[in-house]
Amino acid sequence: MGEDLEQMSADAHLSRGLGRSYGDASLPPGDQPDVLNTTFADRILAFDGETGVIRAESGLSLNELNRLLMPRGYFTPVSPGTKFVTMGGMVAADVHGKNQHKDGNFGDHVLSLKMRVADGRIVECSADRHRDLFAATIGGMGLTGHILEVEFGLRRIPSAWIWQESRRIHDIDEFQDALESAAPEWPYTMGWIDCLARGDDMGRGILMTGRWADRNEAPPKPPKQRFQPKLRFDWPSWVLNGMTIRLFNELYYRKQWRAVSSGLISHESFYYPLDAIRSWNRMYGRRGFTQYQCVLPREAGRSSARRVLEVLTARGGASFLCVIKDFGREGRGVLSFPRPGITLALDIAIRDDTQALVDALNEQVLREGGRIYLAKDSFTRREHFESMEGSRLHEFRAVRDRWDPQRRFRSAQSVRLLGD
Repeated sequence: MGEDLEQMSADAHLSRGLGRSYGDASLPPGDQPDVLNTTFADRILAFDGETGVIRAESGLSLNELNRLLMPRGYFTPVSPGTKFVTMGGMVAADVHGKNQHKDGNFGDHVLSLKMRVADGRIVECSADRHRDLFAATIGGMGLTGHILEVEFGLRRIPSAWIWQESRRIHDIDEFQDALESAAPEWPYTMGWIDCLARGDDMGRGILMTGRWADRNEAPPKPPKQRFQPKLRFDWPSWVLNGMTIRLFNELYYRKQWRAVSSGLISHESFYYPLDAIRSWNRMYGRRGFTQYQCVLPREAGRSSARRVLEVLTARGGASFLCVIKDFGREGRGVLSFPRPGITLALDIAIRDDTQALVDALNEQVLREGGRIYLAKDSFTRREHFESMEGSRLHEFRAVRDRWDPQRRFRSAQSVRLLGD
């Protein structure tokens, strides 16, 4: 059905791919319940084996792209933490990965987009053509039109293996120093934080750095596909509590018993550890969870991450998944999330006080001059978002006024945050 995407998008008000966004960006507003699913539009339309430039329909998944082109020695220039995302979704969220400090966001590697806009036209946009639409669509969460096709450059890789080095980190200040020190040497960096640790141990964790293994380092064959178990029922809500999460965090931290260790691991283990268990989100119970991700700018100072973690721990925001990464530059999209600084991503089980916790975190992020990631958000209030975005939001609204004055393209998230 890939050839039908242009026709199918004629009457739709919102597109979605695999629907795995943590927030409500791919959910429709209540008065327009229909959503266009793009996953049947998954063809590769063109590929240049010399330059690595590829053009694909927006419903092509990263999982399928990897399956087809990694054996040829190509990989996406930027990968998020899951392979279950479409090319259109990667553009709309302007995804980033462990190499943001070096290679920026996915949008930095997009060459052109084919879109259906609000007046029904099919247009091609790029940095040279309809530049305002192009910039607003990258990171625009699907609010500027239907992304039909994506053209971007792939990167050559020497093997399907990663040489990883992991290092035990004792507190959040050491973590920030270690990330900055690792950035010039390692293309991929990220850290796991024990966000329940307090006092002198606050922010302790494990720093993981990596690079593609050369052919003379890697085994001759690619990694074998591992069995993927699946959670088939929702865990009882009492399973994940402060005590069990604290125990998990302690064990995970202690598994790094050496100060530094290194070795070969598969690219799947390095990039997509959570994809190893299907429906892993069911461990949070029937109420589920939200993910909260913020970026704290360099100018906020060395203690900004500590101050955010203090708000989290003071309010009992227990999380066994807290990731820290180093950002090196702004994204090219009008509302792209990254900027130079430190980013924290937290999994938070939904409870009666989750809204109050997110409010408190947002207020602290505002004090630090930071902002939140729309692809992860489902609780931020409109006033907080508007304060975070300021002039960027005015620019985004101006582009929408030019291309979609009647606000044809809307989502549950845009109703909540933009008043659509």
